[in-house]
Amino acid sequence: MYLVIAEKPSVSRSIAHVIGAEKNQEGYLEGKDCIVSWCLGHLAEYFPPDAYDEKFRRWNYDDLPIIPKEWKLEVPEEKKEQLYVLKRLLNRPDIRYVVNACDAGREGELIFRRVYELSGSSKPVKRLWISSMEDSAIREGMEHLREGADYNNLAKAAVCRAQADWLVGMNATRAFTTKYYKKLTVGRVQTPALAMLVDRMDQISEFKKQKYFNVELDCDGMKAEKQKIFDAGEADRLLKNCDGSNAVVLSVETEEKTVKPPRLYDLTTLQREANRIYGMTAQQTLNAAQSLYESKLITYPRTDSNYLTEDMEQTVKTVIRIIHEKYHPSGPFDQPNVPDTKRVMNNKKVSDHHAIIPTAELREADLTELKEPEQKILFLISIHTVEAMEKEHIYLETSVEVGCKDEIFLAKGKKVLQYGWKIYEECFKNKDGLAIEDPAGAEKDRIPDVKKGDEFYHVEARKTEHFTTPPKNYTEDTLLSAMETAGNKEFDSDTEKKGLGTPATRASIIEKLVHSQYASRKGKQIIPTEDGKALIEILPDFLKSASMTAEWENQLLEMEHGKIASEQFMEGIRNMITMMLNGCDQIGEEESRRFQTKESIGTCPVCGSLVYEGKKNFYCSNRDCNFALWKEARYLQSMRKTIDKKMAAELLKNGSTHVKDLYSAKKDRYFEADLLMKPEDGKVLFSLSFPENKPNHKTGKKTKKRS
Repeated sequence: MYLVIAEKPSVSRSIAHVIGAEKNQEGYLEGKDCIVSWCLGHLAEYFPPDAYDEKFRRWNYDDLPIIPKEWKLEVPEEKKEQLYVLKRLLNRPDIRYVVNACDAGREGELIFRRVYELSGSSKPVKRLWISSMEDSAIREGMEHLREGADYNNLAKAAVCRAQADWLVGMNATRAFTTKYYKKLTVGRVQTPALAMLVDRMDQISEFKKQKYFNVELDCDGMKAEKQKIFDAGEADRLLKNCDGSNAVVLSVETEEKTVKPPRLYDLTTLQREANRIYGMTAQQTLNAAQSLYESKLITYPRTDSNYLTEDMEQTVKTVIRIIHEKYHPSGPFDQPNVPDTKRVMNNKKVSDHHAIIPTAELREADLTELKEPEQKILFLISIHTVEAMEKEHIYLETSVEVGCKDEIFLAKGKKVLQYGWKIYEECFKNKDGLAIEDPAGAEKDRIPDVKKGDEFYHVEARKTEHFTTPPKNYTEDTLLSAMETAGNKEFDSDTEKKGLGTPATRASIIEKLVHSQYASRKGKQIIPTEDGKALIEILPDFLKSASMTAEWENQLLEMEHGKIASEQFMEGIRNMITMMLNGCDQIGEEESRRFQTKESIGTCPVCGSLVYEGKKNFYCSNRDCNFALWKEARYLQSMRKTIDKKMAAELLKNGSTHVKDLYSAKKDRYFEADLLMKPEDGKVLFSLSFPENKPNHKTGKKTKKRS
């Protein structure tokens, strides 16, 4: 008997169907000689700081840095039942070995390893590593299982990534929040991404537009221009001299140009084009692609490769034929060209997973059963797969120089000789999804046939006014591109990978920025909010450096390949945290109050943000924090006491305040005690402590210590 553990129930069912585990049990599927179960995504995450020490419940700058000596994992309440199922299965005596069938990547490895660690199992581990959920791919993968130990370096990189994110996030967020008395969320990758948005916004706001002029000649239907004349007087002189004058063709140059087909999709390119064509966010595209993968309609989406392996040649020919049968992009009677498969095959450019393409399951799929985002992404991947193996796009580019009054004007045009792969771009421009040439579009770039020496008489000249334009705000398309290439200039040309995050994580990074209200979407644009700009303004350069974060990502990839040790990477992270805290030590009192718009009464014991007095309570200024001290606290109502500003300030500072006029209905008299406050799970718990031998100021009697 062997056990297979996948990442999600849907994937588990696909595997179970292939290996014959069809009997439903509580939390798993069972067959004659195998069991298949699942993890429900990340079953376990690292504990928050207060799990390591109760004192970390209060955000105190002097307690930093927080660096766990031994990392602890916690499981959300709603996932504990499935963990218990996996623990029992991983320790069953009849299980000879376990197969890690979680997604074939860094995070999938981490998900399995955490569960395996929590179970205490010592069963041998094998690895299922596949790029498609088709039955044939699963069957072949199960017949050629790899040793789990082969992925130890991948697991180390996954652990280091998770621990680095925790260390930077927890320490930097608490440090800057407590120093500035405002909730400031800092992330190892999201903060440099935010800095890119802010930098672009600064470029736009600082941009000073300049007026310029173009002077255009109408040469019997051919437009010849002299562009970007910044001197208005010069433009007027040119207009006056040339209007009504004769012009002559000085030269004609024609050059044949070729545009090669695009490469197949990796995840980032797919997300970029889905944003450009459909306006979909990176996360929406990833969700749709993941669903299509689990439905066996496309190959593994979380890939950074644009190529296929050379043994897939027959497979991809079949897929191209199926795409034409399914979508008929060239019409109902289209006969597809023979695909140039060699163009997309390169074993050296495929590491863990090949490029994203449809699977042969597309032939039998009922597309109407798919959700609209899934239909769009499947169509986009299918048409792009055809494009990548189509003929080149070839056109003639003609440049004409026209002379008039000793000035030279330029005209440019082009004529398509072979549409090739570009004809399929028309599929996204018409409602029928057909690769049909648009006659109007074909003619718009053409110019009349002219030759050297041709003359034009009494040409009409006109002047047009224009302005230089600032850089554009990032869209999800251009931001993903910028994240992918961040730090390129700082790396050697042979560095394997560069950029912020990975193809699998960039979508979630953008979503975190939006969720934390440091960035917002405005149509297709992503722009930083005022809070986002304020955060970047106060952070040191190394925390918002795209090149440093890209270097960390490169080190993680080197770790995957056994080129650097995990200790080396983590030492760099710890040194960075020390450098960050040294900088925070230098923040002066005046600077620390830069976000304070009114007088606060103290800092929140939960998140470290400022606490202000409201009409009915004393509330935390952090929108994401639920902490509040209610003036008419239920605990104190029977004691005829409300919390005033002085008491609230002492509770926030010390966790306690001495109260002299508490009323006891049972004894019908007033007494004094220390009121203790303890925040717990978003609530405030109160209790009383009775100091010895302190006389009550109203009765003159001494109070007794009570338990």
